[in-house]
Amino acid sequence: MEGMNDWLSFSMHESLNHDLAIRRFCPARMELEQGEESWEEITFSEIELLCPDDYSTSPPHLAASEVDELVDSFINVDQDGDIDNKSHEKDQEFNQFQDDNIEGFSMLNDVFPDVPMMSIEGDELEMRSSIEDLGAVSYTKPIEEKITQGVDQGLHLVHLLLACAEAVGCRDTRLAETMLSQIWPSVSPWGDSLQRVSYCFAMGLKCRLSHLNNVNANGSFTIGGAMDRSLIIREEKMEAFQLLHQTTPYIAFGFMAANEAICQAAQEKDSLHIIDLGMEHALQWPSLMRTLASRPEGPPKLRITGLIDDHNLLELEGSMKALAEEASSLGIRLEFTMISEPVTSLLLTAENLNLREGEALFFNSIMHLHKFVKESRGSLKAILQAIKKLNPTLLTVIEQDANHNGPFFLGRFIESLHYYSAIFDSLEASLPRNSPQRIKIEKVKFSKEICNIIAYEGSNRTERHERVDQWRRQLSRAGFKVMGLKCMSQARMMLSVYGIDGYTLATEKGCLLLGWKGRPIMLASAWQVHNLFSS
Repeated sequence: MEGMNDWLSFSMHESLNHDLAIRRFCPARMELEQGEESWEEITFSEIELLCPDDYSTSPPHLAASEVDELVDSFINVDQDGDIDNKSHEKDQEFNQFQDDNIEGFSMLNDVFPDVPMMSIEGDELEMRSSIEDLGAVSYTKPIEEKITQGVDQGLHLVHLLLACAEAVGCRDTRLAETMLSQIWPSVSPWGDSLQRVSYCFAMGLKCRLSHLNNVNANGSFTIGGAMDRSLIIREEKMEAFQLLHQTTPYIAFGFMAANEAICQAAQEKDSLHIIDLGMEHALQWPSLMRTLASRPEGPPKLRITGLIDDHNLLELEGSMKALAEEASSLGIRLEFTMISEPVTSLLLTAENLNLREGEALFFNSIMHLHKFVKESRGSLKAILQAIKKLNPTLLTVIEQDANHNGPFFLGRFIESLHYYSAIFDSLEASLPRNSPQRIKIEKVKFSKEICNIIAYEGSNRTERHERVDQWRRQLSRAGFKVMGLKCMSQARMMLSVYGIDGYTLATEKGCLLLGWKGRPIMLASAWQVHNLFSS
């Protein structure tokens, strides 16, 4: 990896002006990042104003291990298999797709307007040559030299992204725009996994730069117009979620773990009431009903209350009608209620939720609680305390296991680049590059999350994912204790259905983690009210 270390000083990047060298990390920012929770009461504007205004001639203080890990997550994708055959097959698939269906990429313009289609380096340039040769794919270099070239290109691209991110974090718009202009030729929304994820991050940097042009006197952003989420219609969002559910285990893992925990806690209970926080779909419940119907003591009465967004009302009504028919065929009495109000601590009362005597109460959160995590965490604390007051039998929490809520932009950028690099790597193993399904997932689901994490601040930044240890700390402080999940064997069986090597499972203090090649991606956990008097 000597080539990777060379890039740390940008010695090979001749077009970089030495007078515009990347600034050092802000000393105050580095000091604060060492404390795990000392940043909770610091506002974004205060943090960003800590960044110095002077230039430094030193290269960025980024450890080589950071870059190595990022690049290796892509470069080593095919190291365990037959690289030549796999690459040859993918190239042929891409050539055919490009000839027949190039108009299919027009959907990318819906969410990535104003950015020209970028040239594709490396393997993709060879593909273009093969198209001109009537589809013949030829390799003129040994496979070892090709891998080395890929490592160098990946290393170059990662360093450009990190350099641009640091310039953006220090509000050096001139340097950031210079770096971004050098990134565009190396990224593509339909290249390899590195090019694709880098394209999403470049778009996020571009969006944040546009916000920096509207900085107020106090250092905060003024975001003009509607947020990027308005560019993605709700039907597309739901379609992308369903495709992710069908093609990868990430969503199914959460549903399985939550349902198993509910069934475990519901033993010998004949009436269940599940409050689904932020309900957007009914995909989780058919499996739960089938498991409940097979109980030795017979199926219970089941009531589901969905706390939903106004826009989901009609779609969910149709889904629940189909679910009611399935429940009836299983011998389950299902009652469904929708409450179309924002989830707040004031909403979470026995009266508003119509709680009934004798029901076992469950709260279910599928990738929703992180939306209540703010800089001060006061909102999350209020929600958890309101839930605890209702004394539920169980609270299930499924979240993305990542630290995307750090107070400093650069640290958040690096962490999210690690995280989404692993996800895009897994998509590369699951779906071919020319897959319209993969394009839809990346465009609608993950590019939106990436943009929100790195381009927005304050109340506009809602994708505030946190690590399992942070969730454990917050839930414990709110008066909950973990209920160990006992579904490892079911999780292994579920992963075997996908037939993809690379997914990993681990347990951590009662929580279940699903990862890709050892890097955690999703966490599943279940929590009970901690009654000190009975302990």
